[in-house]
Amino acid sequence: MDLSQFTQAFFVEAVELLAQMEQLLLELDAEAPDSEQLNAIFRAAHSIKGGAATFGFVALTDTTHLLETLLDRARHGQLTLSRSMIDSFLETKDALQEQLMAYQAENEPDPERVAHICEVLRQLALESDGAQAAPAPAPVPAPAPAPAAVPAASAAAVSAPGGALRIRFSRLSDSECDLLADELGNLGKLLSRTRSGDQLTVLLDTSCAPDDIVAVCCFVIDESQIEITAEPAGDAAPAAAPIAAAPAAPAAAASQPAPAPAGPASRPASSSAAAAGAKDSSSIRVDVEKVDQLINLVGELVITQSMLTQAATMLDPVECERFLSGLGHLERNARDLQESVMSIRMMPMDYVFSRFPRVIRDVSAKLGKEVRLDTFGKETELDKGLIERIIDPLTHLVRNSLDHGIETPAQRIAKGKEAEGQLLLSAQHHGGNIVIEVSDDGAGLNRQKILAKAMQQGLPVTDTMPDDEVWQLIFAPGFSTAEQVTDISGRGVGMDVVKRNIQEMGGHVEISSREGWGTTTRIVLPLTLAILNGMSVKVGSEAYILPLSYVIESLQPRTEHLHSIASDGHVIKVRGEYLPLIELHGVFDVAGAQTDPTQGILVIVQAGETRFALLVDELLGQHQVVVKNLETNYRKVPGISAATILGDGSVAFIIDVDAMPRIQRAHVERATVLARAARAEPVAA
Repeated sequence: MDLSQFTQAFFVEAVELLAQMEQLLLELDAEAPDSEQLNAIFRAAHSIKGGAATFGFVALTDTTHLLETLLDRARHGQLTLSRSMIDSFLETKDALQEQLMAYQAENEPDPERVAHICEVLRQLALESDGAQAAPAPAPVPAPAPAPAAVPAASAAAVSAPGGALRIRFSRLSDSECDLLADELGNLGKLLSRTRSGDQLTVLLDTSCAPDDIVAVCCFVIDESQIEITAEPAGDAAPAAAPIAAAPAAPAAAASQPAPAPAGPASRPASSSAAAAGAKDSSSIRVDVEKVDQLINLVGELVITQSMLTQAATMLDPVECERFLSGLGHLERNARDLQESVMSIRMMPMDYVFSRFPRVIRDVSAKLGKEVRLDTFGKETELDKGLIERIIDPLTHLVRNSLDHGIETPAQRIAKGKEAEGQLLLSAQHHGGNIVIEVSDDGAGLNRQKILAKAMQQGLPVTDTMPDDEVWQLIFAPGFSTAEQVTDISGRGVGMDVVKRNIQEMGGHVEISSREGWGTTTRIVLPLTLAILNGMSVKVGSEAYILPLSYVIESLQPRTEHLHSIASDGHVIKVRGEYLPLIELHGVFDVAGAQTDPTQGILVIVQAGETRFALLVDELLGQHQVVVKNLETNYRKVPGISAATILGDGSVAFIIDVDAMPRIQRAHVERATVLARAARAEPVAA
């Protein structure tokens, strides 16, 4: 049977189960473990093992079988947990994730890595056996854990006394029906099997708990398609005679003592399955490419609606009243549809924040520090494309806070602080942006140390620089104040990459710090890269879009406010502050544009910590635009981040505001070189 149609669902759900397992392990108290947490961790491992066995992933099956055995003993009080044991379980989770990635790439996992993690788990089992072997042996020998080479079906095939489970499946295809019947044969003894249309009813004699059966079957079908009820012991025996659909377990396995049941087999699970099914039935899994295609189609619809709206301006409002009214309804519906479709791509920040308890646990243990993680705004949503790209920058900021920011317990106590440091991750919406903060209560940034290092590297700094500008120096390439290089930080690579990555996503980074009391790094990002609130401006005969999040104000300057500087540059004085003036017609070589600043419009924008003025001919208006990737359809253009289609069908470029100062400097340097060459002056090296 071809199982390829189900493997992707297995990989997706297995990754989710591993993430759930890691979170529960991090929350687990080794000294007083919570039984519900242990049961949930066991169910996750058991579900992965069942799916791995179904698809023939041998290494994954063997590893999860060993882990499952240890977890089963822990939840029944037969094994004493310790912090080092939980560390080994976390290492196993990492190994399982590596194995999943290998199988997903249609490769075999690294055999040495598989052998290592299996040996770690076997050693844990031996150590726990040794600890329990000290007292006098009990009259009845305890069941030994099954070796890794035994198939997953062997242990599960031994039924628990006193009844069976009746499992009803609905809305099944032929292939799903056969696959489920085969899989249930691995979980116990199949007493009967009845097919009626798209429904399948199975009577199963098993030691598995109903929840575990549901978890395994959910790799093939949805939980809402499953209903499980307990079958009285007296009714199960007659049904065993007509059908024996599952092969009998090996005699050696049958002769072994039955393992401890995963849960009360007679417990009816129909209510829990129905409740979970009702939750799952309210959501579906959709491929991201389909969502992107839908967003593109809605974007085209919005563009078409804008074209109709612009064309309607030439119609008589009295004669075409009904048409214009319908067009107004279309505009409102298109806007609602656009917002609804965009919300499909939005994901909660918990997707990102949930990764950091493990990072903090591992890094703080390596550094000998005590750190508590607090999160705020986990439910705040961000576009999927951005939320995946923000993980690496945030990881670097968190590791920096742990290494450079938060002190050791002894240092903190000497300063009058608590021994345990605090790291706060927060996210909140602010207008059309999301603000993500990484805050610590550590040592803060050392202003003098940063300035000294900057001078040593030849950066243009002065002792009178404001703090905000000093903090921005840490984003310079190769900048680091670490006295020694470690495997965590200190090489001076990272912070410049963080800033560049954030800017590529249309955002910026801000830092505030108080020496001795902590540092806060603030990342400001647009909510999505697919839709943009923009201000359309005219330069010559061309229309451009300025992202509205960068725009502060617009004004028409007076002559006395303009001042010339070297190399034909200008600055404008706005409320006592001198701002560089960038002429867009010069940046993009636009003919017929207004060259006199007093006759044009200046748009004041802010990119990060830098403010400057852009000279344009005219302001056309503010509206939402659908972002089209320019590199996909053409090539990278300096100063342009993307393009859009306006209501009249023309293409307008979206300006890369962050790149404007850099491009302007390049133009000024080129103009200076050409001017010197024209005057035959020597050019300084």
